[in-house]
Amino acid sequence: MKQHRITETEAASRLDKMMKQVEPDYSRQVVQEWIKNHQVKVNQKHVKANYICQTGDEITWTIPEVETVTIEPEAIPLDIQYEDDDILVINKPKGMLIHPTATIKTNTIVNALKNYTAALSTLSGDDRPGIVHRLDQDTSGLILVAKHNAAHQFLKEQFQARTITRVYEAVVYGKVEHRQGIIKAPIGRNPNHRKQMAVTDDGREAETHFQLLTSFEQYSHLECELKTGRTHQIRVHLQYMNHPILGDSLYAKKQTNLINGQALFAKRLTFSHPRTKKQINFEIDAPADFQHVLDVLASAD
Repeated sequence: MKQHRITETEAASRLDKMMKQVEPDYSRQVVQEWIKNHQVKVNQKHVKANYICQTGDEITWTIPEVETVTIEPEAIPLDIQYEDDDILVINKPKGMLIHPTATIKTNTIVNALKNYTAALSTLSGDDRPGIVHRLDQDTSGLILVAKHNAAHQFLKEQFQARTITRVYEAVVYGKVEHRQGIIKAPIGRNPNHRKQMAVTDDGREAETHFQLLTSFEQYSHLECELKTGRTHQIRVHLQYMNHPILGDSLYAKKQTNLINGQALFAKRLTFSHPRTKKQINFEIDAPADFQHVLDVLASAD
């Protein structure tokens, strides 16, 4: 077990930020995982990552042993929208995970990438080679993949600066009354449902912009732009405004026969290329099942 006592100059810092200074070899995200998993104590008590350190606090922690990760390459077709020596832009299908988890080790984008190329960045760890950002398993659409660490770092900085444009389309329950709007509501883990996120007072800042594309009798077709990138952000924010996404098994109480899975896809990515520094844009058409929903709703109106 390791320990550290907070000095006067370290006081008033968030616990996760202070721990990052003490353990510079680990990312803040990793440190936050330690805190969340109760591997960090302050004065022998478990606290949250946003705990404000006080002079004299005794911080104790254990660094968990990291299991060796073996990812098997799999000959899974990739829908590649763009490729050069620095990046890949891939249209991820619905139902596929981005990377292996503790319970699912195969049939992920990473398994397919390992089979496709050996040129993948390592900044996200051995279990997520090339992965700069993620989509939910049940969300299809565009993702960015970095082929080397310099490209990864450049893209990561754009995500942190919020200069990458990420636009989605969704079909939601109910008539959205406003033509456009901004949802600013912090998102954190739902204390009553471990698989869900929720709008919470102590959550992380989250902002989603939306535009109404088409209004149907009992549904609405929206375009949503992420300004932040929280887990399940669009799904949580739309549920928060009482318009959950059609087919969302986690956040919508109603069931539907219109689509298998949720009516949400990542439509457009705009970013600066890591080598040329020029802004480039990629956009895809709606997947067949999403378009089917729109066709059915249009014919019913």
